[in-house]
Amino acid sequence: MDCEKPVFYSVGRSESDPVRRAEIKIKRSVFVCRLSYVDTIDGAKQFISKITKEYKTATHNCWAYVVGDCGQISHCSDAGEPPGTAGKPMLNALLSHNMSCVSAVVTRYFGGVKLGVRGLIDAYALAVGEAIAQAPLVRLVKTQSFQICLDYSLNDSFLNRISALKTTIPGTDYKEKVTHELVVELSDLSALESILIQYQRQGLLDYIKIPA
Repeated sequence: MDCEKPVFYSVGRSESDPVRRAEIKIKRSVFVCRLSYVDTIDGAKQFISKITKEYKTATHNCWAYVVGDCGQISHCSDAGEPPGTAGKPMLNALLSHNMSCVSAVVTRYFGGVKLGVRGLIDAYALAVGEAIAQAPLVRLVKTQSFQICLDYSLNDSFLNRISALKTTIPGTDYKEKVTHELVVELSDLSALESILIQYQRQGLLDYIKIPA
């Protein structure tokens, strides 16, 4: 589906990527935010449940998630905090960074000093913001992977030919020939395939489209 904002971001590309963690302390209350890549509502709920069970002795485990190709599905919960002071600020922090495929849980340990409505809103938003800021976010784009095999003598010219396309090379194997793992964004897929077909017809390389 088309999105008004075509580029969305997350903290990874799969659920096997590390969970991002940030901890802040405000007036003796400790807020620990954890962000995970998820690509379904069930995945988001499973992450929330896991963290909530693991830190069940905490005062609160508030959460928010955004999923969908265009970030069109979102939900949040104050989990016992005053209405509107936790889940919504967390969700707003995610949305302000054009994020999708992400689940956030902020675990709070009450320090004995009440923060008030404004203080809670700021604290939960800040906790999520700190976790987001720990590392660059990952662009969420659909891609197609290929395995490309060609002679060393053709490698530089081939790479130069595809340099204008939205491609990345996650891995290369240098043996009798050069073998690249090549990933292209779908917007440039047809252009890349035209180049590959041209090279293959001339006997200059072999390629395999890797199933998604």
